Amino acid sequence: MLTLIFLYAFFVSFTDKPADGAPALSERALEQRAKWNISTDDLDYPVNPAYLDSLRQMGVKIYHTSRWFNGATCEMSVEKSVEVEALDFVENVEMTRSSKSPALASRRYNAKWQNESTNCLLANTQTTFCSDDQLALYNLHPLHQAGFEGQGILMTICDGGFHNADTLSCFRQTLELGHFDLTDDTVPFYGDTGDHGTKCLSTISAITTDYYGAATQAQYYLMRSEEDATESPKEMDNLVAAFEKADSLGTNIFSVSLGYTEFDNAEWDLPKNALDGRSTRVSLAATIAARKGMLVCVAAGNEGDNNWHTMGTPSDADSILSVGAVDTNGLIGSFSSYGPSADGRVKPDVCAVGVSTALFSPYGFATYGNGTSFATPLLAGLAACLWSALPDENAMSIRERIIRSADHYSYPDMYRYGYGIPDAWKAYTMDLSQGAEITVIQKNTNTIKILHDGRIIILRNNKKYNLSGQLIK
Repeated sequence: MLTLIFLYAFFVSFTDKPADGAPALSERALEQRAKWNISTDDLDYPVNPAYLDSLRQMGVKIYHTSRWFNGATCEMSVEKSVEVEALDFVENVEMTRSSKSPALASRRYNAKWQNESTNCLLANTQTTFCSDDQLALYNLHPLHQAGFEGQGILMTICDGGFHNADTLSCFRQTLELGHFDLTDDTVPFYGDTGDHGTKCLSTISAITTDYYGAATQAQYYLMRSEEDATESPKEMDNLVAAFEKADSLGTNIFSVSLGYTEFDNAEWDLPKNALDGRSTRVSLAATIAARKGMLVCVAAGNEGDNNWHTMGTPSDADSILSVGAVDTNGLIGSFSSYGPSADGRVKPDVCAVGVSTALFSPYGFATYGNGTSFATPLLAGLAACLWSALPDENAMSIRERIIRSADHYSYPDMYRYGYGIPDAWKAYTMDLSQGAEITVIQKNTNTIKILHDGRIIILRNNKKYNLSGQLIK
């Protein structure tokens, strides 16, 4: 019989940072910051390496650091943690995983992930792809027809397992720029630690003869933050590390279908009043990521028909898109978690198809799954297409367009739908439409010719021109 040993983990907070050094940002990230006029600040600078060396000399194992919260996630004994907390440069030591055996392994898969049926069949002879209905619900096809499928957009998909994502023929692996494991599990990244991430990725990127993803031209990184055998606050800090890594890489859109409410150690369970966007590091990190220029999409949760009922963290974060689940008719899933946030903000923000979502299994066939887990990458895919059509706009502007285009925007539902189901084409053309019908009549690589309210308008590089080539203000 295999015996699992669960080691203690702690978050060690430091007192200060070095006065010199360089921001921990890639060239792309710096270019993005300059483009959006986002200045660097203390949060962009790494923790003091001398502090990390001191911990290692004491026999402390460091999993990862946090420049946003000036600390490190470490493995050590309880006795060693007392010694560490006494150090002059340590402000606080917080246990984030105990040696307690996991009690929630079966519960968490039901609550946070998905149920699944087999065989994704074409709905009718008029449907080209079995994914058509879910893309049609938020009117993404016109953006695809206009040639916008996420080109130039860098996404990060963070999850718990990407089994076979490196070999499935439905993916073009050249679009994956790399992968990062923020856990301490020893199973290879694409090994059998779950396939939830593979399925989420497929809703964005998969292409086969009978399936087409939401943003098949976007490049992406894959990150793993969820640990397979336990449920602990350490996983939230793993996700913080993923947000920070994505920021350093210059990610445009971050999609994560994970959420936290209860843990193996009940002493760490979150009270509902903690879902205010400010009470957990991971929700604060999601908000920081958004304010550093990322569009962050988070699953609202699948707790709507159980005792917890409401969302988890970090879907409570401010300035993000928390995503609820509807079916292809726009009806809310019974499991989709309720809002609002503890401080009264609209949650979920928007909804996408998470009831019988068409997706790809890690074994090479199309299937269906249920969960806000799948609504979230679909929404992220919409955002990628919209942003590729409007490359001069920033993350907050893209988020605002998505919300303003949604069918409940004028009368948001604080409990189930939020602002409702976005309309991708409306989000793109809302500065033009004013209620008039818009039809694409010609498209080239960088140019779209549309018929709007009886006149022809040319859209080129996010600017509007008449047929004489004159710029329309």
